[in-house]
Amino acid sequence: MTKPKLILIGAGGHARSCIDVIEQHGYFQIAGLVGLPEQRYAEDSDYGYAVIGTDGDLFNLAQIYQYALITIGQIQSSEHRIQLYQQAKQFGFQFPTIIAPTAYVSNHSTLGAGTIVMHGAIVNAGASVGNNCIINSCALIEHDARVEDHCHISTGAILNGDVTVGAGSFIGSGSVIKQGVAVGKNCMVGMSLGVRHNLADSVQFRGYDKT
Repeated sequence: MTKPKLILIGAGGHARSCIDVIEQHGYFQIAGLVGLPEQRYAEDSDYGYAVIGTDGDLFNLAQIYQYALITIGQIQSSEHRIQLYQQAKQFGFQFPTIIAPTAYVSNHSTLGAGTIVMHGAIVNAGASVGNNCIINSCALIEHDARVEDHCHISTGAILNGDVTVGAGSFIGSGSVIKQGVAVGKNCMVGMSLGVRHNLADSVQFRGYDKT
């Protein structure tokens, strides 16, 4: 059976992690990557997928390919990921949900369009994850937690039960959000931190290590 073709919008380090998950997921064939002008038509030295265009080529690529995934990373700001997602959606791309075969996603949870769940991550019962999110390797989204659109829950981060993370926020590697805490929109929580109280919108939290 012919696999549907998928283009990856972003050609950096996060894209490489996504490539591995997509290959093991097995449903899509990667048609190529969208990257910077200097990357165009160059072969990825590790994975062999061509950079077939830049952001300016998305309209034309949408006439050829049906599916796309945003594969640029997100730490300081979600703005670029949101912009690319909205632009590609306007051009008619569809965004699949990609789940690594080594991840666990409960049948009683929901994942939005364009979200990728990386190796070893867990999305537990009653949890919901919005569109265009990254649930990175070994992250834990516990029961009834809610992650809104365009968030990055980084490697090994833990969202305990009933946590809410607002749209566009980043939770750093190894950080733990206490049960029931609400993190606002466009927040940035640093690495290896404990968040015990609600955070307002646009807060950059670099508090004390949880140890």
